[in-house]
Amino acid sequence: MSSPVLKIIALIIFGICFSSCKTDEKPPNILFIMADDHDRIAISAYESYLAKTAPTPSIDRLANEGLRMNHVLCTNAICTPSRAAILTGQYSQVNGVYTLHDDYNSDTDNLVKQLQRGGYETAIVGKWHLHKEPKGFDYYNVLPGQGKYFNPKFKEIGTRWQDHNEGGEIYDGYVTDVTTDIALNWLNDRSKKDKPFFLMLHHKAPHGLWEYPEHLETYLENTQIPEPSSLYNNVNHGPLNSKKYGTSISLRNSRRNMVNQTANDKWPTGRIDTTDLSNNEKTSLAYQKYLKDYLRCVKSIDDNVGRVLDYLDKNNLAENTIVVYTSDQGQFLGQHDYFDKRWMYEEPLHMPFLVRYPNEIEAGTDNSDICLNIDFAPTFLDYANIKKPNSMQGESFRSNLRGETPNDWRQSMYYRYWMHMAHHDNPAHYGIRTKRYKLIFFYGLPLDANGAVADNIIGPYWELYDLKNDPSEMNNVYAHPDYADIIVNLKQELLQLKKQYRDEDSKYPLLEELRLASW
Repeated sequence: MSSPVLKIIALIIFGICFSSCKTDEKPPNILFIMADDHDRIAISAYESYLAKTAPTPSIDRLANEGLRMNHVLCTNAICTPSRAAILTGQYSQVNGVYTLHDDYNSDTDNLVKQLQRGGYETAIVGKWHLHKEPKGFDYYNVLPGQGKYFNPKFKEIGTRWQDHNEGGEIYDGYVTDVTTDIALNWLNDRSKKDKPFFLMLHHKAPHGLWEYPEHLETYLENTQIPEPSSLYNNVNHGPLNSKKYGTSISLRNSRRNMVNQTANDKWPTGRIDTTDLSNNEKTSLAYQKYLKDYLRCVKSIDDNVGRVLDYLDKNNLAENTIVVYTSDQGQFLGQHDYFDKRWMYEEPLHMPFLVRYPNEIEAGTDNSDICLNIDFAPTFLDYANIKKPNSMQGESFRSNLRGETPNDWRQSMYYRYWMHMAHHDNPAHYGIRTKRYKLIFFYGLPLDANGAVADNIIGPYWELYDLKNDPSEMNNVYAHPDYADIIVNLKQELLQLKKQYRDEDSKYPLLEELRLASW
């Protein structure tokens, strides 16, 4: 046989073998690290005014070696509903978890069960906060409810499960360290190392009240944390510019504010002394206390993320492991004189999202497409080569991460907060956000939301922000005549999104009547 023919045969055989090898390649491991209430401005990779004051070098590694997403948005910015949306790929009105008081039905299908059936070894360590026993996991060891910062209890698979805040065994130490220890031990000792793993490493921190480890007591001690200008001057922002809504840093909300909380002897890291101070001085002192406590908790997370990344490097897992760092929602850090989340405003709405996967994602890149927490599950399934079930409302953004955004990718998102006036005095509302505009309808009704307060205080009220000209949302332009046509279009698109995501007002006649009256 001639030499050229032999070469052709060899190439064909090589091609067949290469194709077979590619098909038989082990799917990537997925390490999904999620904090609680970690706002993106407290991650230095996002280059905010806090970046130089409180850098996060370990978390930044994921941006430097992977990709930073700039517009990952939460569909309901509160812990339990966001976690349910992430797990199910569904909005609250579909998965049944509207508020903190709702139990997630863990018998239903979800991301983890899909991955487990697809050949992944699955685990969750740390915060769960979905009340019922985790299902679909080969291993779990989770905090009861919010968990405690020091000597926390964990509920481990194989022990008797108790719902909500009940049950668990005490682990000595600081919760962020302990959570990381358990996760690394599971990685090191897992029994099915022939399988790819999906590990949800979910931290309690930096959820309030903010208790940091003892060795960080002096971190930022002599540092003046930069203050956002809207801490003192809110211009034309917020529902009716009222003092009643949202927990404030200042004494603005006399019932719920950071000044009184941090001046109380019960504040866990020591009280502030506001004797003989002006109102602005009290606000500044409370802000400094809040931010330092918060950023010390963030520092501990960053240190432990470094431990995890070092483990992947030392065990030759970095190349074939997708590592994601995110938070269940953002958090106000004094902007607009707020703390906490829940609002549709930019700070709670935005979730940090940093992802590293050397096999597919170019290092040092970023992406500004509108992606949602309901998209996480379809994206992870896409990487695992598992078809997204029809029940999931989100879409995979895997191609977006490669810099190949689909032509039909969403240009707007729908948001809804249901838990009217509970805990932090936030009125119930829904709205639409595009790349440029945000339209919010504050309907102010408890409806049938579990835990909502039966108090319709604000009546129907609309807000519109031009995010191009007013990225800090300082000027509600809803009444400005120049935006009349834009408002008409946004309202029509809002109704389309409500229909698409199965949240039409016709289910609640009083709400529909209220909206139509103010339309």
